[in-house]
Amino acid sequence: MQEDRQEHFYNIGVSYKKADANTRGKFSLSKENQAALLLLAKQKGFQGVFVLSTCNRTEISGFAERPCQLIELLCEFSEGTIQEFAKISNVYKNQEAIEQLFRIGTGLESQILGDYEIVGQLRQSFKMAKQLNTTNAYTERLINSVLQASKRVKNETKLSSGTTSVSYAAVQYIIKNLPDYNSKNILVFGLGKMGKHTCKNLAEYTQNKSVCLINRTEEKATEFVKEHVSIRKSVIENLSVEVAKADVLIVSTGSDKPTITKKHISSTKELLILDLSMPENVDKEVANLKSVSLVNVDELSKITDETLAVRQQEVPLAETIIKTHKAEFNDWLNHRRFTPAIAALKQSLENIKNDEINFQKKKIADFDEHQAEILTSRFIQKITTQFVKHLKDEETSVSQSLQVINKVFQS
Repeated sequence: MQEDRQEHFYNIGVSYKKADANTRGKFSLSKENQAALLLLAKQKGFQGVFVLSTCNRTEISGFAERPCQLIELLCEFSEGTIQEFAKISNVYKNQEAIEQLFRIGTGLESQILGDYEIVGQLRQSFKMAKQLNTTNAYTERLINSVLQASKRVKNETKLSSGTTSVSYAAVQYIIKNLPDYNSKNILVFGLGKMGKHTCKNLAEYTQNKSVCLINRTEEKATEFVKEHVSIRKSVIENLSVEVAKADVLIVSTGSDKPTITKKHISSTKELLILDLSMPENVDKEVANLKSVSLVNVDELSKITDETLAVRQQEVPLAETIIKTHKAEFNDWLNHRRFTPAIAALKQSLENIKNDEINFQKKKIADFDEHQAEILTSRFIQKITTQFVKHLKDEETSVSQSLQVINKVFQS
């Protein structure tokens, strides 16, 4: 049992708050490595474990005796070290870990305040963990509570009003920094969620008709351009040729290693590169080329406007919603945590009551069993109520409580 081993619920990880894009990239986990990490966690006996890895954060949540056990898992499947992690990490325990997940799921911890993309990422990461049987009743109830709070924040506040995603910020950067952006050749490399949003934002916020798309899986690009006829498709074999034609290169490939290196770049033509990937998919050496201006997700996320001012005003309301759902989760948690101890205490007291009533029935003529039943039942209720208060105030573990009850009441 978790209580027997004195396990606690932890949330450990790195985020944009303390780690730059390069450092976060070291701790980023591919889908394959996330699955491998979860399977090893299950093999080691950890419960309730799930992983969230996005361009802004990589975090592991779950039960462990010590946080270092989860940190070691993260470092085993990423390129980061325990020493690096210690300098830029967040480690949350029990109620702080619960609070962190509520704040993440409602967009309060997003690099762009209120960015709602995190909700889908959280849902997908938990779905993977559930498929691999690494979740438990605790984390399932918690994530359901987080998603309920998230839905209310989305519907009842303006925290996610307007458009301020990284893909939106990329297009706004182009508009603000290239006076003749509508006549520039723009190449989008990668057609994941970020790439699709970028193409759609280019179509919505510009009149540029010189957008080219390349994706490693050509079939996906073919299907996409059927619905977006203003975008031209090319093939991965022509990547260097298309980069040479481009004035702007938007990289959203989502690879573990750089997909754009010096060999793809002409050293003479000026090129603006926007790297939306995490870890960064543009090789560091490319930034040294005089002809290249390289912008990553951290710089794009600094783009703010009136929308963020409106969102900031909505934070207190979002926090009130979180408080409500967090209290409901803790009520469930306390009930679940205290039920075995209270049931054991009640059973012990009921046994004493029944023995005593049977004894008095034999000893006292005209013994009023009904009145005795009412009186003793009220005593039992008052005693168990006080016991619940003790458990809440002292944070006594269930196993310790059961041990005390067994020791006091065993015959």
